[in-house]
Amino acid sequence: MKTPSSFQFIFLPTLISLMMGLISCQPTQQSSHSSSNLPPEEVTIRSAHTTWIEESFQTTIVNIGLEKLGYQIDSVQELEYPGIYLSLANGDLDYTVIYYSPSHQTLFDQAGGDEVLQKLGSFVPIGNRGYQIDKKTAEEYGITNLEQFQDPTIANLFDMDRDGKADLAGCNPGWTCESVINHHIEVYELEGTVEQNQGNYTALLSDVITRYKEGDPIMFYAYNPHWISAVLRPDEEVIWLEVPFTSIPDNPDITEEDTIFNGKNMGFSGGGQEIVVTKEFADANPVAKRWLESVQISLEDMNEVSLRIKEGENSQEDVRRLAEEWVSKNQEQFDRWIEEAKAAEN
Repeated sequence: MKTPSSFQFIFLPTLISLMMGLISCQPTQQSSHSSSNLPPEEVTIRSAHTTWIEESFQTTIVNIGLEKLGYQIDSVQELEYPGIYLSLANGDLDYTVIYYSPSHQTLFDQAGGDEVLQKLGSFVPIGNRGYQIDKKTAEEYGITNLEQFQDPTIANLFDMDRDGKADLAGCNPGWTCESVINHHIEVYELEGTVEQNQGNYTALLSDVITRYKEGDPIMFYAYNPHWISAVLRPDEEVIWLEVPFTSIPDNPDITEEDTIFNGKNMGFSGGGQEIVVTKEFADANPVAKRWLESVQISLEDMNEVSLRIKEGENSQEDVRRLAEEWVSKNQEQFDRWIEEAKAAEN
């Protein structure tokens, strides 16, 4: 699951406002199907995702269902933020799978919010984020809470470079999780015993996996869904650490209730993924709307597919095959969603 960087939160709202101003001065091209209820075979649906291949997999699943319902599918575009939201707001797209809650709320609002756009259902359920260590070390030393890393004896178990601090594999510079981790190190009084290793997240995780295979203790930031949970499985190879209390920088509205998962305070609020459509498209196409608000991919399935993509199944042909395999695996539920969507026509 991707989250916008702190740069995006500062810069993108201003950029979006400027671009929306320019857009408002231009004649809007509305699609031929958005103003009236047409039968599916006369409707061509336009979508976009970012360059993240997992989103291509997700979009393909959604489009397979739309094809089954009789819709025509336009070529899927690859766009980045804020372009996708601006294209939706301008009527150049009908839907996208890329709304990450709550991280994308600012982008959503700046593109017109609920007056122009609509979120449909829980496409990928809420996943948790937080700190993990290997289960073997956790059980041997009774480690359950990040606060225990105030103890130099505990921290030294995870000190790979022998500088006196536990090495926490963290995030890319500029990601929002980077600043939250640094904040946690400060407020949980870990500055003398824990350091965040930063760099390419995938490379950092590859190093974590190597150390785990060599029998060394590991400590890293993780979020779900992500392929790492299919390699180092929670409660099997690794455990989630609790934090002593909830503290998110620059976001006082997040409470302890928002950061608790399965009875543990993870220190981070969870995030889900939703499909966003234009309100005009949703109103004009009830069958498509019902499909888009019904289809759902589990966290476990996303972790498995993400791992297969990482290991080389990353061509467009691979993505289509992975999507078709997912449909076949979930055929009974898939068919129920299709029938429910068809019923919305009545």
